[in-house]
Amino acid sequence: MTATELTARALLLDMDGTLVDSDAVVERCWRRWAAGQGLDGDRVMSVVHGRQGHLSMAILLPDRPMEQNLAENRVLLAEEAADTEGVVPVPGAPAFLAALADLPHALVTSADRRLSRVRMAAAGLPYPELAITAELVTAGKPDPEGFLKAAAELGVDPADCLVFEDSGAGIAAGLAAGMRVVGVGPRAAAHHPTARVPDLAAVRVAAGADGTLLVTV
Repeated sequence: MTATELTARALLLDMDGTLVDSDAVVERCWRRWAAGQGLDGDRVMSVVHGRQGHLSMAILLPDRPMEQNLAENRVLLAEEAADTEGVVPVPGAPAFLAALADLPHALVTSADRRLSRVRMAAAGLPYPELAITAELVTAGKPDPEGFLKAAAELGVDPADCLVFEDSGAGIAAGLAAGMRVVGVGPRAAAHHPTARVPDLAAVRVAAGADGTLLVTV
């Protein structure tokens, strides 16, 4: 695959599936929830990646009151935070985050603050100084609010931000924010990101004298 060079002034990073491989936990918790609702587990798993839990529930059970979805999502978040078995960094994530230590970047995740901290710690990854978590937005992915909020906090124009995402909902959110998106992993392939990588191992980031970030993917 030919390398692609992209320039940016800030990088905005999803967590699950992008920095952290938490698929084992997500599968356990959501398939258990699916069984309790009498839903097909594969159908549920095709929906939940990248979305806040209550929004996934609203798609899967459209006639159910949102209050019930929100209540069940709180329970599910607690279950996920208590289960770190199999949580590991995506290949290349430690070196990638180390390269960003002094560069403008933010975490933009559909997880809440507690779950995001638990999973980043379980994967042995540093928690970014700026994190836009579920509590900080009124509309979750695929809405672009989280990415736009991160760009505003960093003082960077959305067009100068580069998003790293794995899911359809996340890629849609980044593109809707007017940003370019690097799709990470196999889930990204079907959702037309700007560029795509199998993981973060081959991604390189260099800072120019003018503050521009040169990203090779």
